Amino acid sequence: MEKYGSGHPPEEITSRANPRIKAAAALLKSNERKKTGRFLTEGARLCGDAVKSGVTVEEFFSTDGAKEKYSDVFALVSGAAKRTFIISPDVAEKLSDTRSTQEMFCVCPDSASLTESDIKADGFYVMTENVQNPDNLGAVVRSAEALGADGLIVFSGCDIRSPKALRASMGGLLRFPVIKTSDCASLIERAKKNGMKIFATVASGDAADISKADKSGGCICIIGNEGAGISAEMLALCTHKITIPMLGKAESLNAAAAAAITVWEFMKERGKKANVAN
Repeated sequence: MEKYGSGHPPEEITSRANPRIKAAAALLKSNERKKTGRFLTEGARLCGDAVKSGVTVEEFFSTDGAKEKYSDVFALVSGAAKRTFIISPDVAEKLSDTRSTQEMFCVCPDSASLTESDIKADGFYVMTENVQNPDNLGAVVRSAEALGADGLIVFSGCDIRSPKALRASMGGLLRFPVIKTSDCASLIERAKKNGMKIFATVASGDAADISKADKSGGCICIIGNEGAGISAEMLALCTHKITIPMLGKAESLNAAAAAAITVWEFMKERGKKANVAN
């Protein structure tokens, strides 16, 4: 017998004008996510990841076809969701942000997994400043999570609950510790008082080669905007500037690529020191 988080079997929705559907579809827009404090996940993987990551699922929508095709995910999510609804394929199209939808969706409350007080003085964090492309933000998180960073600090830029960012992170934005701040200056000053190094990743020639930088102790590495890089105000707060040497003709790297190389270099060095200590 199927078990549902609400204790009741799913309700059926076939109208695109249904108030629940209209409210869920509105979450595809950033301003609605900000206003309601809720977001929408799409696809079997992200819906399953939401539950596995301990994210509350307020509403779960699935077609009969998706229920059959992704039966294990359906059982997992419907067992945790407060309300489950079986929707028509036409309704699924209204909720979808993709060209080929898997016809599964979750409405979840948005809550940051960490606060500034959770930053570990000996940890390694990636901070993004005004990264606008959700694909880039998702890729930064994917690399940071995979390589063992302690968390992501987000200052300005695109919404971390953007459907594109969630997909690009492969669910990482549902699992990985994220701190959102509107006052990066105060956060950085507190980090420096705790002995943390603040690294600005830049393309300028006066920065230190990333492979030779002192990566010991607590560190925050800042990845800047795709076109403008790190702002002058942010640069003034940093304790170190580092650069990734390039032999080709390109003047700079994509933000996601720069983040992946930066995290790799720092975690590789920290891994070596941890092995020596053990």
